[in-house]
Amino acid sequence: MTKFIFSLCLIGMLFSCQEQEKIAFIDNGKVVNGYFKKKDFEAKFQTKIDNFNKKADSLQQAIQSEAQLWQSRASNMSQNKAEEEYQALVQKKQRQDFQLSNEEKGLQREGQVKLDSIVTEVKEFVKEYGKSNGYTFILGANEAGSVMYGAEANDITEEVLEALNGKVNSDTEEE
Repeated sequence: MTKFIFSLCLIGMLFSCQEQEKIAFIDNGKVVNGYFKKKDFEAKFQTKIDNFNKKADSLQQAIQSEAQLWQSRASNMSQNKAEEEYQALVQKKQRQDFQLSNEEKGLQREGQVKLDSIVTEVKEFVKEYGKSNGYTFILGANEAGSVMYGAEANDITEEVLEALNGKVNSDTEEE
């Protein structure tokens, strides 16, 4: 009987001596969307998108003007000449559409690569933040529901975002 009580006391002492795990969560979307580097990238990238759209509109207007000119002249041309010019106009439009499509895909790739690198940078920061602040786990909450519930006291989203943006500002000042 005394061995049993001694064993229970020993087990109780072992469990009470264990260090409490430090667990928190962050809202992934808030951290990434609130990250200054992402905001800066989006602003610069929007300028690229606007320039692309202006170029596309300009090329579209130019081809429409050519089509209207062809249409006004077509009645005074021979059937073969009108068809020849029409085919040339169609081919020009197809080349233009192909070029614009490739440029648009390039912009999309560029944007995705940059966003992926920003997400990776945030993940690395959170990992280092967790290590340096003694967290056992930092969980990520997102729309998919990886954290279905977390007590607000364990939500360190703003804390991490401030530290992340503070790191960016200090890195920028050093450059």
